[in-house]
Amino acid sequence: MTTHRIIIGLEVHVQLLTKTKLFCGCSTQFGLPPNSATCPICCGLPGTLPVMNREAFHLALKAATALNCKIASFTKWDRKNYYYPDLPKNYQISQYDLPFSSEGWLEIELPSGPKKVGIIRAHLEEDAGKMLHDEHAGKSDSLVDLNRTGTPLLEIVSKPAIDTPEEAKAYLEELRLLLREIGVSDCEMQEGSLRCDANINIHVPQADGTFIATPIIEIKNLNSFRGVERALKYEAERQANELRRSLDAGAWVVDSSRAKAFRDYAVIQVLTQRGSEVAKATAGWDERTGRTEIQRRKEEASDYRYFPEPDLVPVKVDAAILDKVRTELGELPAAQKARLQSQYGIPAYDAGILSRQGRAFVAYFEAVVKTCGDAKEACNWTINDLLSTLNERQLDINVCPLSPQGLGELIVEIKSTGLNKQRAREVYTAMLDGLTAKQAIDKLGFKVVGDEAQLLELVRRAIAANPKAVADFKKGKLKAADAIKGFVMRETKGMANTEVVQRLVMEELNRG
Repeated sequence: MTTHRIIIGLEVHVQLLTKTKLFCGCSTQFGLPPNSATCPICCGLPGTLPVMNREAFHLALKAATALNCKIASFTKWDRKNYYYPDLPKNYQISQYDLPFSSEGWLEIELPSGPKKVGIIRAHLEEDAGKMLHDEHAGKSDSLVDLNRTGTPLLEIVSKPAIDTPEEAKAYLEELRLLLREIGVSDCEMQEGSLRCDANINIHVPQADGTFIATPIIEIKNLNSFRGVERALKYEAERQANELRRSLDAGAWVVDSSRAKAFRDYAVIQVLTQRGSEVAKATAGWDERTGRTEIQRRKEEASDYRYFPEPDLVPVKVDAAILDKVRTELGELPAAQKARLQSQYGIPAYDAGILSRQGRAFVAYFEAVVKTCGDAKEACNWTINDLLSTLNERQLDINVCPLSPQGLGELIVEIKSTGLNKQRAREVYTAMLDGLTAKQAIDKLGFKVVGDEAQLLELVRRAIAANPKAVADFKKGKLKAADAIKGFVMRETKGMANTEVVQRLVMEELNRG
């Protein structure tokens, strides 16, 4: 089979950071006893009326604005009708033909450079409950917890413009960072406040301008970004193999109804080897086996029998509301990354790492720079050492044991005394227990040998004591100089400035 193209679109559901549900006053707190955060409204009992949560709509507006979406001045609510055991009303209040935002984009960073991923729409809806399945020891019981029913969700639908599983993961990581930074959601996948469904199929271009396309599969049960990436890789390979077998068997037919959806390209619908059409379907991802399993036919919009929600009035958004939202956004991650590069002269890679840690981490870095005046060293220490410490101790930057002023003072001491990297890290470790840089250096008994005349004498002694290393260096074996440097470091008990030693050794060896 000729080279195929992977087509991926993501539907991301984000639980908004409200204290109460979208249309009632029940708590959204995670971890409450099952079915304890429910009421007649979120359970859909007769005679109840929903009331929109103003804060939920405000947070949704913030997210949509940050995602560069067009905000509708008029939007309404719709009923999406379907039956499932964890949906007590048998319908979901959502948005259909008039969502409050559409046509946005999110820029992601790829090895090949930045890429803008289009967003079709972002709309509000209420969540369903949660099913707990017990399939151990031959049981087939299922329990229903309705605490999550009615929780405000923002559904963000990307365009089918993601080309690889790696891009999908990068998109999700960038989206999570953005939503956390603007205070819209905590985006904790393990708590269900960020969930993703991935749609994937593959296209094979033909010589006549048409392409062969496999049916779109929507993958569910994705509980981590790594799981999304793995599931998409598996499903792309599975579809490619199915397509290859179908083409070899000559089992295909032109589907004109799908051709219109793809802007009048002729789309060839692949059939199974039995000759029956493969419909758009939903599949579950099994993390344990690393496989997708087809679950059911995918519903179309007509299956949900959408109609306007009769119990909620439409919402109007004016310019004053949007101006207020924009002022609350602050510096977004992409703009922050660009500013760090231009203001401090650090590489794009380092600026990306800093911005991905969040605004508090960036503020820490900038406070270190303010103290020491060296952005490059501040960046190295915050990324390589401080970040490792926080990860190892599972700490947040807001409870860091070392203040940014303290780290900045360490960098100043390193530059003024010539303390080498190994000893500087020992000082850094001691400072994590509450010592200042000077106190840690005194406690460890570090007295740097920085006098060049003294070091030059040691270098000459090292050269005289290592004739073989000198001879090897003259033959072009540059690594032989390490023996000379090692001699000097042993003589100074590791307290010599390594950069000075390196320079003196090379000068003496090249002079002889």
